[in-house]
Amino acid sequence: MAVKPSSTAATIPKKPQSLKSRAIELHQKRIGEALSFPIQLSDQIAAAAKEAESFKFECSEVAKQVERLRQILRSASRLAADAAYDRPLRRVAVEVTKTLERSLARMKKCRRRSALRRVVTIVSAADFRKLLTLLDASAADMKWILSILDGGGGIVLTLPPIASNDPIIAWVWALTAALHIGQLQDKIEAANELASLAKHNDRNKQITVEEGGIPPLLKLLKDRTSSEAQIAAASLLFNLANDQNRVQAIIDEHGAPIIAQILGNSAVNVQIKVASLVAEMAQNSPLAQEEFARENVIRALVTLLSFDLFVDDSKLKLGKNSIHSIVQINKESSVLSSSSSAYSSQSAEMKLELQTSCAKALWMLARGSVANSRRIAETKGLLCLAKLVEVERGELQRNCLMSLTEITTTAESNADLRRAAFKTNSPAAKAVVDQLIRVVQESNDPSLQVASVRAVGCLARTFPARETRVIGPLVALLGQGDEAVAAEAAAALGKLLRSNNEEARLHGVILACYLAIHAGKSEDLEREGVAGALECIGRALIVQHPELKELIPQAIYHLTVFLHSYSGMLTQR
Repeated sequence: MAVKPSSTAATIPKKPQSLKSRAIELHQKRIGEALSFPIQLSDQIAAAAKEAESFKFECSEVAKQVERLRQILRSASRLAADAAYDRPLRRVAVEVTKTLERSLARMKKCRRRSALRRVVTIVSAADFRKLLTLLDASAADMKWILSILDGGGGIVLTLPPIASNDPIIAWVWALTAALHIGQLQDKIEAANELASLAKHNDRNKQITVEEGGIPPLLKLLKDRTSSEAQIAAASLLFNLANDQNRVQAIIDEHGAPIIAQILGNSAVNVQIKVASLVAEMAQNSPLAQEEFARENVIRALVTLLSFDLFVDDSKLKLGKNSIHSIVQINKESSVLSSSSSAYSSQSAEMKLELQTSCAKALWMLARGSVANSRRIAETKGLLCLAKLVEVERGELQRNCLMSLTEITTTAESNADLRRAAFKTNSPAAKAVVDQLIRVVQESNDPSLQVASVRAVGCLARTFPARETRVIGPLVALLGQGDEAVAAEAAAALGKLLRSNNEEARLHGVILACYLAIHAGKSEDLEREGVAGALECIGRALIVQHPELKELIPQAIYHLTVFLHSYSGMLTQR
């Protein structure tokens, strides 16, 4: 029959656990339970002090310190019952428990023992001085925790002993506590301070996430009573979202629906920050791309991008149906109705900033995503992007062009997307190609030319036989001083001439014509008999394709002129 353990044996503590295992155990408990154990240790220490036979004075001093600490622990336990934020309290509880376990072990060594045990277990006054220092530090840590959790207003930025070697952790605790329980102005200040800490330091960003900073930020982002608060929250989330794991943490806290809601119906200055946040999260996480698409963020972005875009615009000849489609987006997006009136009252600079942020977000959402590229096309986003490439300059034009490049890159390897987004008779597809060619011909920015040429090359399989206008501008780039532009043009021309392109033969003839026009003074063209070949097949091709009736004769003329001049030079030799 098993012997029932005595009450005395029941009070003997187990072997002290490691700090890591203790932290895991305390995290799984409610905070009240986590604090009950160190309070029990305090009671045991008080009892052990009364039984001390050696170092009685030192033991009594320890007991006094422990009693003060016990009172603070009880206050913390009452406060923590309703605390919205307890991570620092849990962390300090681990350290306090370690100190109390050490104190209890020291007290037990001072009980009455045999002479041999007293010799083996030596206790010195220095041990007690060190113990009193640790107890002082524990009490100071607990008082500091109470000061940041009392919700009395203001932000406590003093350093407790536990953070003496790592001040950042204390600042993050205090600022995060203010986000949870502070007044609105304190929350704004805390978010801005955390954003400053996190801006250029990934460790600080990680600490902010690990110490529970994301939930109160998302709650602050939803606070429609203060645009300043929403901007502060969005700015900090933006700083945190440059890493896939931290983006995952935002998503795990149901951040995508909140962000989508705020993007669709907030002040314009808030929408700017939130659109930038969407771009940053999508750039660093494929999961974020999926989550935002599920929340209809793409439609919201296209709608914001298209505000006032087609009003009183007679220059864009895309047909009534296309313009009507853009208007339909605004009608269908009832979520954005309140934003429309707010948008109309904004300055031109503010509108430009919003469009730039939205275009960047679409760019990042489209990157490598067939589903999102299809959604952009379905919401008439291609038409909006093409129009903005035409009428805008600077960062907005670049973001729109890069969005188109990402969509065409994805469409190159996905036949369904090509058929859906770039139909031959589609006004949106025509507008996209028109603007790509215009940038190729008119832009002085090599990076924009490279992006446009790459997009044209990706669309090679979509061009019908009559689409001859893309080859000339590409050939003209072969002699460009910029090697990257010339290389991209050569790659695009190669795609146009691939054997799996049903119009490859016709495009080959067109390419030969443009080479003759732009590089007519070439012995290679004469040696290969290009002029004779064009004369043989030219008449039949012109009958089948009337659009070539000027191009082929012009090419033959350039080659003939060069041939005569070249023959004359040989005769003179």
